Amino acid sequence: MSNILLIETLNPSVARLQESKQDDKHWYLEGIFMQAEKQNGNGRIYPKSVLTEAVEKMSEKMTKGYNVLGELEHPETLTINLNNVSHVIESLRWDGNNVIGRAKVLDTPKGEIVKALMKEGIKLGVSSRGSGSTTYKDDITLVESFNLITVDIVTGK
Repeated sequence: MSNILLIETLNPSVARLQESKQDDKHWYLEGIFMQAEKQNGNGRIYPKSVLTEAVEKMSEKMTKGYNVLGELEHPETLTINLNNVSHVIESLRWDGNNVIGRAKVLDTPKGEIVKALMKEGIKLGVSSRGSGSTTYKDDITLVESFNLITVDIVTGK
């Protein structure tokens, strides 16, 4: 099977993003970035083993100093557009079947929009973006492989 673009959005009620700032300098979003073993809004299920491999690869990149940049809203492409970057993902960790992420909001034009929304109490969601392959069985789409590119900040639905 060929690789396809896989985008999965978690609304604010699911993502439960916590907003924080320190000394009015840095703003962060932390919460559920991805979920395994649960059918998502797009009807796909990510087995924990598949998501674990993707998270481990991303975490290894971060450990080696690679910046995982995310965008405000996300395009239907795998390429990060620097004009739309709003945050940098600092960490990903497991809590049961949830991947908990922490992202620092940047002082970019799109990051300033995120901060303004946060200051006004707007609840934000997240959306993972990557490529992978799927299989369809018994009315369920199962993700067989997944290459995580980033997690973007999105509006809730």
